[in-house]
Amino acid sequence: MKLFYLLFATILFGSNSIFAQWQPDVRLTNDPGMSATTAYSNARCIASSGDTVHVVWSDNRVGGNYEIFYKRSVDGGLTWEPDTRVSNNVYFSAHPSISISGSVVQVVWDDDRDGSGNKEIYYNRSTDGGSSWGTDIRLTNDPAVSENPCVSSAGSLIIVAWADNREGGAVIYYKRSTDGGINWGAETRLGGNWNPAVSISGMVVHVVWQDARGAHPGVYYKRSTDGGITWGADVPLTINDVAYSDSPSLSVSGSDVNVVFRDSRNSTGTGYEIFYKHSTDGGITWSSDTQLSNFHVTVYNPSISVSGSGVHVVWTDNHEGPFKIYYDGSADGGVNWGTITALTNGTAVSFYPFVSASGSGVHVIWEDNRDGNYEIYYKRNPAGNPVGIDEVLSSENPIRISPNPFKNEITVTNTITESCEIRIYDITSRKTIQKKFAGTTTLNTTSLKKGIYIFEVRYNNTILRKGKIIKD
Repeated sequence: MKLFYLLFATILFGSNSIFAQWQPDVRLTNDPGMSATTAYSNARCIASSGDTVHVVWSDNRVGGNYEIFYKRSVDGGLTWEPDTRVSNNVYFSAHPSISISGSVVQVVWDDDRDGSGNKEIYYNRSTDGGSSWGTDIRLTNDPAVSENPCVSSAGSLIIVAWADNREGGAVIYYKRSTDGGINWGAETRLGGNWNPAVSISGMVVHVVWQDARGAHPGVYYKRSTDGGITWGADVPLTINDVAYSDSPSLSVSGSDVNVVFRDSRNSTGTGYEIFYKHSTDGGITWSSDTQLSNFHVTVYNPSISVSGSGVHVVWTDNHEGPFKIYYDGSADGGVNWGTITALTNGTAVSFYPFVSASGSGVHVIWEDNRDGNYEIYYKRNPAGNPVGIDEVLSSENPIRISPNPFKNEITVTNTITESCEIRIYDITSRKTIQKKFAGTTTLNTTSLKKGIYIFEVRYNNTILRKGKIIKD
């Protein structure tokens, strides 16, 4: 009976309604200085887990010098704690990126405190969920500029990637820690050029970036399956001999890898549009591109976040006048998309949005100048992420079921090699299908009537994943 009511609640908050419940803007900063979320790719300046939302930005409230500040909410964005200053020096600190793993909050940024006008990458962490912070750690040490870092963490593994010009032109380097940020390995060349975005799932590390090796800038991808020790080949995600593709953002959930970027292929003049593509097998194969916007203007700064079957994208464009923040979302893992929604209105200029989804909530921050100078604003949709009863029991969940909704068959993908079992129940808890498998299997569902079903994937007596699937 409890299961039935959970299913009923899921239907009430289905894909047609979940994206329309955005609440009013909340101003997060209030000082005479300039506050900026200026960063590139990924959900750089915001991270969330359950009801806790973490935000970082750069701010020149102290003597006109930009420093890194942090703020959190522990009630899903309803109320916010006071600002905390993370960096503390008399030089320029900017372009922060944040990641969380359990109670450890990781922040990286670029900083020119070491003289010669060159930026270096710095790191700081909180081991108590953002209540207190440690001492800055310098991650790079070379005479050239190191900038625009991106951080991702899973368990005690942390990967930081950035753009570096020690070779005379921009090349992506990375560094990793395997003990939660206490010790760090060597700076290692990854290749590529600009705007790296990194995301970790288990021991699989995914990276996308903007690359100039073709006739026009394009988006490339590569992965490591051993926590960043060795890497596979570069994979071009766009055909960069016919159009410009840049500003990639990346979000990963288990074996589901999602990328959003801007591309000029179907626009006019100097315009760009927002495109999306994904891989359901951990980056081995990729879907065709999906065009999300179609306004024939220049779009900026796409950001993506994935949680369960919800895919959430924000960006900036000026197709309605002043630059505004726009949102589009998918409730079925990127197969179908909703209606594009303007998250800001009025005459203010809004830039550099970033999105993070966790639980049922979707959280967005950006900078805009409605108050006479740039401040940080926040907006949430508390029921914007389609969770229902779909319960991912591990942050590195290896199970993928598609399509959903389905018709005559379902494909179940398991990225671990051990034998598992899938069970499918109707809403009366009657078992309809049961099958053991390893790797990938396809289930014939022609015997099932249209309606709602529950699946469980088990390893021995442990449920790896359970959730709702629908037969059309």
